[in-house]
Amino acid sequence: MSVFGRFFGPSPAYSDILFWSLDLETGGLATQRDPILAVGMVPIREGTIRLSETYSSFVRPSTAHVSDSRALQAHNLIPADLHDAPSLHDVLGEVDVRLREGVLLVHFAAVDVAFLKAAYTIAGRPWPAPRVVDTARLLERLADVERLASKVREPSFNLAAARRDLGLPEYPSHDALTDAVATAELFLLLVTKLGARTLRTLL
Repeated sequence: MSVFGRFFGPSPAYSDILFWSLDLETGGLATQRDPILAVGMVPIREGTIRLSETYSSFVRPSTAHVSDSRALQAHNLIPADLHDAPSLHDVLGEVDVRLREGVLLVHFAAVDVAFLKAAYTIAGRPWPAPRVVDTARLLERLADVERLASKVREPSFNLAAARRDLGLPEYPSHDALTDAVATAELFLLLVTKLGARTLRTLL
């Protein structure tokens, strides 16, 4: 789609769009230093989370990255989990196929998208520049709507806290696939609460 069409043309219904909810577990927050340790992805097709189509993998850190034992401990990993894992290049191949067929859904795009872009650069792959929907931004919009309705509530942007505030069940943290599913569920709830109908209203 052209740039004009993307911003000014008709926008498809959100339920017609394939979203790939993605979460990364990383060894820190520095994209140039810290490795991606694990990737989890789950699709939302026709407004339904498809658990039978999930993708997840540990990632063997490249020599450009430093593995921090504290980070491994935080994610309940042991070095052997990563030693035998696919390389970053191979995992990105799986991620890339999915990003090119749908919209990327993440919680805090500033972190996950930055790590993905850095990983693509390290792997020598062209960034596919998918459209991105960020549940953290949707939480901000919901808070704005509630303020207008005099329902003063400070939103929680931590994924687990935001889910708890909105009545969603608690899941174990620090697992990429679990967090991808948690983000997908939060997204569908936010779509309903915001009354969103089209993709453009979610970008």
